[in-house]
Amino acid sequence: MDVKRVKDYLYWLYYQYQLVTCSYVLEPWEQSMFHTITVTVLAMVVYTAYVFVPIHVRLALQFFSQIFGAQPEGTV
Repeated sequence: MDVKRVKDYLYWLYYQYQLVTCSYVLEPWEQSMFHTITVTVLAMVVYTAYVFVPIHVRLALQFFSQIFGAQPEGTV
């Protein structure tokens, strides 16, 4: 893959991000604050999903397996 094409694509993605969030109209210090807050919130969402989603999926699977008649693990 051509490095220039990848670089242009990343610039295009950043431009789209600025258009969607309207951050291109902010002053430079406001842009840095906005980007910092956005990255922080995104990191917290990813961490929370990483920690809590597997627990809820496991509990949901246990719940539905009991509803549909599977034997509990202790009786096998």
